[in-house]
Amino acid sequence: MMRTRPLKVALLGCGVVGSEVARIMTTHADDLTARIGAPVELAGVAVRRPDRVRAGIDPALVTTDATALVKRGDIDVVVEVIGGIEPARTLITTAFEHGASVVSANKALLAQDGAALHKAAEDHGEDLYYEAAVAGAIPLIRPLRESLAGDKVNRVLGIVNGTTNFILDKMDSSGAGYQEALDEATALGYAEADPTADVEGFDAAAKAAILAGIAFHTRVRLDDVYREGMTEVTAADFASARQMGCTIKLLAICERAEDGESVTARVHPAMIPLSHPLASVREAYNAVFVESEAAGQLMFYGPGAGGAPTASAVLGDLVAVCRNKLDGSTGPGESAYTRLPVSPMGEVVTRYHISLDVADKPGVLAQVATVFAEHGVSIDTVRQSGKDGEASLVVVTHRASDASLSGVVEALRKLDTVRGVASIMRVEGE
Repeated sequence: MMRTRPLKVALLGCGVVGSEVARIMTTHADDLTARIGAPVELAGVAVRRPDRVRAGIDPALVTTDATALVKRGDIDVVVEVIGGIEPARTLITTAFEHGASVVSANKALLAQDGAALHKAAEDHGEDLYYEAAVAGAIPLIRPLRESLAGDKVNRVLGIVNGTTNFILDKMDSSGAGYQEALDEATALGYAEADPTADVEGFDAAAKAAILAGIAFHTRVRLDDVYREGMTEVTAADFASARQMGCTIKLLAICERAEDGESVTARVHPAMIPLSHPLASVREAYNAVFVESEAAGQLMFYGPGAGGAPTASAVLGDLVAVCRNKLDGSTGPGESAYTRLPVSPMGEVVTRYHISLDVADKPGVLAQVATVFAEHGVSIDTVRQSGKDGEASLVVVTHRASDASLSGVVEALRKLDTVRGVASIMRVEGE
């Protein structure tokens, strides 16, 4: 039986995403009512600049007092799309205290304080949903915590930032330098005026923390994630990657150790084989590759940002939370029963591509090979070229720990015949 009294929704933030959420709630009102089992009503919109014209939104709903809005007591669901740590954290906890469930797209806050927010939701019998926090429109969190709840996920490997993927794709396909590709991304609206959060990997690291926690049923905070940006990737790196049949992507990688006793979470540029599904992800698209014991390999692909795609994920959560409200129930909360430790980057094992500038004379290769052997790092392939007394040496290793490779690099820099370490890049996806 359809309930006639509407479920009331408070919207915190009315920027690119928030305005799309409001638009879809209005234009698809009948469909949402049918899917939920009750009408949903936009009861208030909290913004910082109330004088801005917002098409399709009744000005009477607009307020600058977000705290008063979430404290009203008649609000069923709060949709938080303002971002940042504060005041979002306080507003979300206040919403729980006043009987509202929360739908959020706030990756930074969830990566930093997800455990506390989940506890606050549980303490007050409310929902906390955040599908839009990780990969825009791509359904990912719900499959991980619901569809794969009976499986054991061992690895999550993904491109979770559209800006960086656009830049790297342009560098690969057109031969553009980093700055040229960044300028194009900015002109097209893919990059912010200050792109630091994207190109230095902060955005992807927050998403990796959320994904690792859900996939491995343990608590992973932003501080646990190793982060390395992509600003040092060069055209020469892409040339080397092509010689190996690879391309370069900024990857978020979450892995369960082989013994199952720990996990790792990291973000960094990496070479991946052109045969890997992630290698074909172009432009500003996102994709996440999930490996589990029973289901095997799964790939989730689609637009990872933008107003309409992100609003799609927000509305999906809103429907789920409203259904729970009608049923008097809540959906899945935090699952952190495994309490697995997060291993430091030094213990991560992978392959490496090392490019060295060396003297072009006999014995150099032998010296370099000796250094690798002394640190227990096995060499897969070596490629050497040079003239006029200078040469380049490219070494690709078998799997080795990050700590072992660091020891190799430190020792190489002490050799008189090694002029410099031009680049070091991990090789993933094999």
